[in-house]
Amino acid sequence: MWAISDEDTTIFLFGTFHALDRDTDWFSNVVRAAFNHSDELVLETIVPSDPADLLASLSRQSLTGQAKVGEPVVGTGQSRAGFVDSSTKAMSAGRSVGMSIDNGADSVLRREAQSDGKRIDGLESFDFQLAMFSSLPSPPKSASQPIPGQGDMATAMQSMKSAWKRGDSTHIAAALGAMEQQSPETYRRLFAERNTRWAEWVARRMNRPGVVFLAVGTGHLIGRDSVQQRLTERGYEAVRVS
Repeated sequence: MWAISDEDTTIFLFGTFHALDRDTDWFSNVVRAAFNHSDELVLETIVPSDPADLLASLSRQSLTGQAKVGEPVVGTGQSRAGFVDSSTKAMSAGRSVGMSIDNGADSVLRREAQSDGKRIDGLESFDFQLAMFSSLPSPPKSASQPIPGQGDMATAMQSMKSAWKRGDSTHIAAALGAMEQQSPETYRRLFAERNTRWAEWVARRMNRPGVVFLAVGTGHLIGRDSVQQRLTERGYEAVRVS
């Protein structure tokens, strides 16, 4: 976690892990204190909580198949992007070791903010995210292979989760490097371009007083294209606090 502040504004930048198991204890100490001190939670996007709204968004992006009992709502036809399919496989691997989005840091923070009556905003609309993911190029076959030394996909996810909890960015940095090498276009659109836009959002938000807890995937806060690096280029210093 990092903080950017001036005389009347503080923005905490917290790197999340999107899917976790029930036993991962992370929401305490400095992270909890920063969250409690904040007036507003900002996430990458706000996933619709109403099933009808969620289905409508998926339908607008042609990501729904014919509804069948016991089958996922996201379709598997030709309209489904290769990247979406790859992400679904990763989620399945996570579920096999007890990890789920419901237990992920983003979901936990959203529930806590709702309970506390905090304002909740998203950097991107849910429809924008769906359209972006659906239009990404299909990853090469090599992209489905785990990072060397980490075993299968489920083992790799557990390894990255453990590193995330320790505050060790090396595993995720390696995954980012592999993505950039295998698909520069995917890396550019998923990370470099979005980090630039998000840094611009932070810079604008610094013009208004308040305390904001901004939570985005940890990968966006790592490396030469990180949100912090883009903020440095705009004259803002992000200080690591956890």
